[in-house]
Amino acid sequence: MATKDRDNTSFLIRHDQGLILFDCPGSVFQKIKRFDFDPRDVTTILMTHTHPDHVYGLPSLVHSLMLDEGLIRLFGSAETIGFCEDLLDLFRLREKRIKTRVDLIPLESGESIRLNGSLSCLPVRVPHNPSSLAYHLRFEREGKDLVYSGDTPSHPPLFEEAAGKDYLIHDCSAPFRFFEEYPSLYAMHTHSLELGERAQKCGVKCLIPCHFFGELDFSLQEVEEEIRRNYTGKLVIPQDFERLTL
Repeated sequence: MATKDRDNTSFLIRHDQGLILFDCPGSVFQKIKRFDFDPRDVTTILMTHTHPDHVYGLPSLVHSLMLDEGLIRLFGSAETIGFCEDLLDLFRLREKRIKTRVDLIPLESGESIRLNGSLSCLPVRVPHNPSSLAYHLRFEREGKDLVYSGDTPSHPPLFEEAAGKDYLIHDCSAPFRFFEEYPSLYAMHTHSLELGERAQKCGVKCLIPCHFFGELDFSLQEVEEEIRRNYTGKLVIPQDFERLTL
């Protein structure tokens, strides 16, 4: 849930002068401009799943680009691609008059694809929702690896994929005490204590927790302290509009 300081979770990566967007909640067009980037440089969207807080900004982004010639490749599971197709068609955003085209590309878990000349992507199924995918990006020229979980409960195969990698951006929705109070959360999300334990065991070099619940009363200091009970690597608690250099 958005707060006055934080909006729904998405990440923007600049690589080889192009922009890669993880998920597309509201006002993404404006937020990219606030970074002094050009939204027309968005070449790729990696959609994690179909829940509204991750996908509802897609029609607005495409509508804002409708007068500019361009192509956006949108990747996701077959379920997500079908949902995004319906969402765009609801607003008639794939008609010929829309100059920015969206190429909808379904992915299978475990099938590596190339996003550009030096960047590959491996989708990994996670159990948050039947449509859910996590993504492992390999920056070949830089020799760096980034794993992005999207929303997910603690999922051993994903931590195996992240073992020894440079960066893990992972669901960290609330401290442990809220999962004890609301046990249904265990099937959908990850708490900060377990995230620190898992990240330490698999040897992640830099951990970036995200997707903090706005509707529960806790501080990010509490999240950081729980992670630090076990995790000794580099830890970045991101703020909205923060820039990170990988």
